[in-house]
Amino acid sequence: MSAYSEFGANLPMPSAGAEQPPVAAHANLGAIISRIEEAVEAETDGIRSVANFDIKASNARKSRCLYELNRAMKGIGHADMLSEHRDGLLRLRKKLARNEAAIQAHLSAVSEVANLLKNAIQNAEADGTYSAGEFGWARS
Repeated sequence: MSAYSEFGANLPMPSAGAEQPPVAAHANLGAIISRIEEAVEAETDGIRSVANFDIKASNARKSRCLYELNRAMKGIGHADMLSEHRDGLLRLRKKLARNEAAIQAHLSAVSEVANLLKNAIQNAEADGTYSAGEFGWARS
């Protein structure tokens, strides 16, 4: 399965040399930024509050948004057009920073749980008689 079919199944296939006209890309940029903000906020809230949050589906949604943003940005060549969306981009940057912090906290918690399980399994399997640690071979 290709990455496109997994994450962009409902997006039109990109054709060679086809770009959006600058006016259309400029008009869509605000809407795209809003969709990205919604996706990032939903993921941040989900990671913080839902025990079985579907991170794979959230990543697919963010990938689609990034694809749309990249297509829209190709059509924008003027800095003044981007300055019109400056506030939205700054809001998005703050939301992305909060999202990154939530993801880091989630990964840290997962790592801690994995280490606890690993240690519990090692302790349960070994009575200490023939463990490598007892002979000095594997000290942490």
